[in-house]
Amino acid sequence: MSIDLEPGDEQQAIHATLARFCAERWSEAEQRAHEGLFPAALWRELARLGALALATPEGEGGAAELVAAHEALGAAVFPGPLCASVLAAQILPADERRALLRGEALVSLGAPPLMPFAPSATLFLVAEGGRIRRATPRGAIAPVETLGGEPWGRVALEPGEELPADARAFALHDLAQAAYLAAAGSELVARTAAHARSRRQFGRAIGDFQAVAHPLADCAMRCDAARTLARAAACAWDACTADVSALSAAARLSARAAALAAAHTGHQLFGAQGIALEGPVFRISRRIRQLASQPPDDGAARAAVLAPYGL
Repeated sequence: MSIDLEPGDEQQAIHATLARFCAERWSEAEQRAHEGLFPAALWRELARLGALALATPEGEGGAAELVAAHEALGAAVFPGPLCASVLAAQILPADERRALLRGEALVSLGAPPLMPFAPSATLFLVAEGGRIRRATPRGAIAPVETLGGEPWGRVALEPGEELPADARAFALHDLAQAAYLAAAGSELVARTAAHARSRRQFGRAIGDFQAVAHPLADCAMRCDAARTLARAAACAWDACTADVSALSAAARLSARAAALAAAHTGHQLFGAQGIALEGPVFRISRRIRQLASQPPDDGAARAAVLAPYGL
């Protein structure tokens, strides 16, 4: 039996709305203006669009709509704890969840002492061993600059109660990250391909050379495959199938590898311009690397992929 993985009218509308929002409100100028800062007002605007409430009791749609939203956000490398918010919205009590979905609360999900978005966070969740625990800061939060340009913080946390994070909650987190990374990787490949068409060496566009064209084509196919896998896993999540954990984890691992490969290839072809903050791809590649390094760690994802095979 085949599955139609092309976005339906509702998913297309969500994608188009968020893509337009990002184009208007998260321009290159806005990104430069918020370097190293968390754009709290912009985050609340995103919440008002309902993007944080997808696949929750207060919102609309399911995993397919969530994936469509994160494809648009990933292509624009929209900032903030998007995937962490997806997970938190599945496990927090109703009153805290509603504050999160309105953009009034901000979650920091990680492994202390370094916590993402800690200087602005109001909720701290610690991920360890496939479990999520609530935590409370002990003392001040020291801001930490990151290579990814995100405002992290160093903080001691007092562990609290464990939250009921089931397999479907982790799967939805993995789907959001897979969709975001695959789209970010595809955007980076598109910009690199445009550079390869315009940059000339030896009287020809560098894109005419197989040593340039083949790695780019490979990255494009890997990102497309990861996007397809994320959409297939979203269908499994919406249908409540038994293999949703394995499919979503596979989508996350595939997208992570594809996006990192795209970043590596893009930097090679752009040369020094590829790692300049003012350049056309560095803001994408560093966001890819930052997101790919954040917990829940990939060990849990690999375990989910291998579990159906008894490995």
